[in-house]
Amino acid sequence: MRNLGRALLVATLAPFVAAAAFAHDRGTSYSSWSIRDGAAHVSVRLTEIDLSRYPWGASGASARARVLHDYLPANLILKRGGRECVLGGGARALRSSPGYVTFEWELRCGGEGEYEIRSDLLLDVSPSHLHFARVRVDDAVANERILSARGPVWSFGETGAAAGESARGGTSLFGYFVLGIEHILTGYDHLAFVLALLLLGSSIGEVAKIVTGFTVAHSITLGLMVLGYVRPEPAPIEALIGLSIALVAAENLWHRADNARVVPWLCTLTFALLAALAALGFGNVPALTLAGLALFAFCYFRLFATVQQPGTLRWGIAFLFGLIHGFGFAAMLAQAGLPADRIVAPLLGFNLGVEAGQLAVVAFAWPMLVFLRRRGAAWNMIVAEGGSAAVLAVGVYWFVVRTYG
Repeated sequence: MRNLGRALLVATLAPFVAAAAFAHDRGTSYSSWSIRDGAAHVSVRLTEIDLSRYPWGASGASARARVLHDYLPANLILKRGGRECVLGGGARALRSSPGYVTFEWELRCGGEGEYEIRSDLLLDVSPSHLHFARVRVDDAVANERILSARGPVWSFGETGAAAGESARGGTSLFGYFVLGIEHILTGYDHLAFVLALLLLGSSIGEVAKIVTGFTVAHSITLGLMVLGYVRPEPAPIEALIGLSIALVAAENLWHRADNARVVPWLCTLTFALLAALAALGFGNVPALTLAGLALFAFCYFRLFATVQQPGTLRWGIAFLFGLIHGFGFAAMLAQAGLPADRIVAPLLGFNLGVEAGQLAVVAFAWPMLVFLRRRGAAWNMIVAEGGSAAVLAVGVYWFVVRTYG
């Protein structure tokens, strides 16, 4: 129990660090451009949580709309032949799904020459922000490109971006591969989950099984969601990702506390309480989902205490929660609304990039964990207990903010 007390002390202090370090993850915004005879119609969708980075972002809808009326056209610019297109009035608010804001406006482009889109949306408060632009010029095939601080400008021809022009067309297979790497390396919640799984890994073989389980699972849901077979609400998924991190870290602490009975009961009762609150209308995770997690936690801990080789069960939990994390990976591509005949390259490139980034993190983290554990009992305690407690606190913080924030 003394080990558990030490870990809980770290877990109590860690949220103060988590609140400052992980208040927001990388954000994504979307725009759709319809250009015909030099006239352009633009619609833009952003998340409310991304806008909350600004002081005015947390104000009422009407006050926020007044700011966005000028902010959006000033930071999402269309040019033709090097001349900025003329704005036909400010941005108008449209009805949008919960958690999002949607605006539209018109532009008039004089002269001739190539078009150019530049996005500076949110880059002053979120340098890692991504903007997904989709363009149709006249009757040409629509094309898309991801803009970022690294590449905020997209130039395309008068008849639309040709699919074969890698320099001026939409984002290529390699571009999505790089995006997948960036997504996992800046997806701190996904990295925290992988780290929680690695902290008590006993061998490279066990680590390989855990990583494989996570990879297979999130690849399945990534494909299903992007292809449109399943479309869960993003807010509950983000909250459940935080909860999965907390549960795996709690399991680590349970092992370090010699399977103390308090941990399984605490997890089960916590999930049951959250389910009761959800049934009363609090939070955005369904009550039935939380009740199922309460039952799962109770059965999982009981089963874990009886098996001789717990590594197999850790593979199972990596697979189970990997299904949930896959929805988080897929959110950007699914919301972009890519047509079925253009989804293969983005899906393949993005998934391969996620896997490459994940393997790179494991290849770096696992030897470091082994090295620290071999330095003695004190270092082993710091790595296993301190690391698990910190991950637990961060997971709880993410869940609370994403559910009730």
